[in-house]
Amino acid sequence: MAITIRPATRRDVPQILKFIRALADYERAPKAVMATEADLERDGFGPNPFYFCLIAEYGNKPAGFALYFFNYSTWLGRPGFYLEDLFVEPELRGLGIGKALLERLAAIAVEKGCLRLRWEVLDWNMLAIEFYRAMGAEFLDEWRAVRLTDESLKRLAGRAAQDKTDPAVTGQQPEGSL
Repeated sequence: MAITIRPATRRDVPQILKFIRALADYERAPKAVMATEADLERDGFGPNPFYFCLIAEYGNKPAGFALYFFNYSTWLGRPGFYLEDLFVEPELRGLGIGKALLERLAAIAVEKGCLRLRWEVLDWNMLAIEFYRAMGAEFLDEWRAVRLTDESLKRLAGRAAQDKTDPAVTGQQPEGSL
């Protein structure tokens, strides 16, 4: 059977969400998915999409997906992109579908002038680690993934709102001070 890789369309949103949930199950976090079909449609298929997605089909049936977005390297002065999710249905692994998705992602990166394709892999996922190593991926063990979520993000954003009035932060003199 043939493998087809194509850009996702709005019609694929329910399948994209199914893939995301299946990936979360595989990564031992089934309750972590909060995204809805409405979220995916709004953020991926509007006038200024936040992400892009490829759908892999095997025998004309959905087999996997890759969801990515562009970033920028200040050191290189060039764009790159980040692969958020790569998933192939478990019963279809080993057929070249994941490799076909990565090859298409690499081709898009080159077409867009990107110098990097970046992603993360869980340290226990040895099958994926070996697969990525075989594709020529470089592992950045000296770098740590960092993120702010939920209350930490809101707390930090709240500080920025407070800082808008702080002359030490804004660099502006308070009215009547001279």
